[in-house]
Amino acid sequence: MTIILGIDPGSRTTGYGVIEIEKGGYRHIESGALRIRGETLPERLHAIFEAVSEVLDRCQPDEFAIENVFMHRNADSALKLGQARGAAICTAANRDLTVYEYTPAEIKQAVVGRGNAAKQQVQMMVRALLNLQSNPQADEADALACAICHGNRSHSMDRMGLSTEERGCVTGWKGRRPR
Repeated sequence: MTIILGIDPGSRTTGYGVIEIEKGGYRHIESGALRIRGETLPERLHAIFEAVSEVLDRCQPDEFAIENVFMHRNADSALKLGQARGAAICTAANRDLTVYEYTPAEIKQAVVGRGNAAKQQVQMMVRALLNLQSNPQADEADALACAICHGNRSHSMDRMGLSTEERGCVTGWKGRRPR
């Protein structure tokens, strides 16, 4: 039994999704969208750290997966997204969790079967895979999709007997606190 926390980072809204790997698939534990408050970027980054910390405390995941930054048109937005990711990653590192990163295309490919799938397709597939009553909100669906992507990759790598270092396609970082 493995519990995975998936994160879709954002400086205003951070999606999170917690799933459990079961023998026949996945079980939804908890998910939502963390509305980040704060006037300044440092206040919002602190709020992300605190909110993700609460989820970690409540759900006690074994593994942590997060969506990687991609550069679209706006460099300023990409920088803020990177900082939001950093705040979330620090919460996992602070608890000595291994951090796994996946690109949006990898996540969509793992869940929908196409790396360029639309948000609505991701929402529908997450609903179907987790047997949810309704489509989750977009940020929540992206976080759950990230957790599912990691579950698919991790489970496949486990069956192949590969260690974290040997996995190659998965970026794993094992947090170690400075002494």
